[in-house]
Amino acid sequence: MTSINPLRKFVDSVNQYPTWVSAKLMTWVFRHKVKLAGTTGIEVLHTDGKSATYRQKNKKKAQNHIGSVHAAAMALLAESCTGFLVGINLPEDKLPLIKKMDLNYVKRATGDMIAVASLTDEQINLMATSEKGEVTVKVSVQDATGIEPVICEMVWAWVPKRAKP
Repeated sequence: MTSINPLRKFVDSVNQYPTWVSAKLMTWVFRHKVKLAGTTGIEVLHTDGKSATYRQKNKKKAQNHIGSVHAAAMALLAESCTGFLVGINLPEDKLPLIKKMDLNYVKRATGDMIAVASLTDEQINLMATSEKGEVTVKVSVQDATGIEPVICEMVWAWVPKRAKP
């Protein structure tokens, strides 16, 4: 029997604090583990294990040539939000891997970006019980005006971790 992974234990633990405290703690841990997310300034606003909300502020270091959040930063936001959810729901002996990122940029973004991802109970159960597999994680990325400038589909796979030599 596999045990709950340490990251999930951490998330469950910090969610007992006020939202502003848990968000800061999760952001710090996430940026420590995912260096590029730290560079762009991605923030974890909330996660309960079934859903997650992340923010990418429209900061200079994440902007494109027209002053909005760069397309690559939007992709990183969606990938980070979905990957964190998958990662905390896998047993500790499984390795999450992004399999497919389908991004369709349909409008110009304005201001900060918010990504909201979610998993179904069936997907969570599949990750907990299958040796390997894949899930399509629902994610919405909206800008400050509430439009979705990018339509995303993220497919995550998992495999057993290899034993370290």
